[in-house]
Amino acid sequence: MWFFLIKAIAGSILGGATEKWFRGTKLGVWFYNKVDELYTWAAKRYHIKLITDEEKQMRKFPILKEKLEAMDKRMKKLESKKWMD
Repeated sequence: MWFFLIKAIAGSILGGATEKWFRGTKLGVWFYNKVDELYTWAAKRYHIKLITDEEKQMRKFPILKEKLEAMDKRMKKLESKKWMD
């Protein structure tokens, strides 16, 4: 019983360290770019909406989301105005 628990913990630690190191190599960068392209392709093909990190943060902070949306609307309104030179 203890063997399996220790094996799982050690495996996750070593796996995490290896993944972090691998991500920084040229092959790792290439691999993660290909995986990202695959995810993007699948999302477009099957009409899957991927939740971005920004959307996750906005769900946590709804008041901040409202303020940012209001600021965005104001900026678009100001940018659309014709300013006299």
